[in-house]
Amino acid sequence: MTARRLSLKVVSLLVVLAQPLQFAPTQAAATQPVPWHPCARIRMACTHAGFLPNGAKRGRGIMLDCIRPIMTETPQRKQATKALPHIDPQTVVACRQRNPNFGKDREARKQRAG
Repeated sequence: MTARRLSLKVVSLLVVLAQPLQFAPTQAAATQPVPWHPCARIRMACTHAGFLPNGAKRGRGIMLDCIRPIMTETPQRKQATKALPHIDPQTVVACRQRNPNFGKDREARKQRAG
């Protein structure tokens, strides 16, 4: 190894060692990521269980066959082909508080609005 290569390696090592060590994230409290929205957790659980945005004709509709029965605490329709995922009841309550219309059809929204 030549003296030039050795000196470059020593300089590189010194530059790396001169950097301050950071053991914790440096984000400010205001920029920390927030926990998922409870309604997004429900939608994600339905997606992972195999429900699809346009799957109602096949008994796998994310809204009709998964989200609505969970949010309204009613049984699935007979045409549903997938079982409902297990959702923590506290997540459902939190979702209702954040978005009372989540999982409701358009008619129910219109009646509630006025």
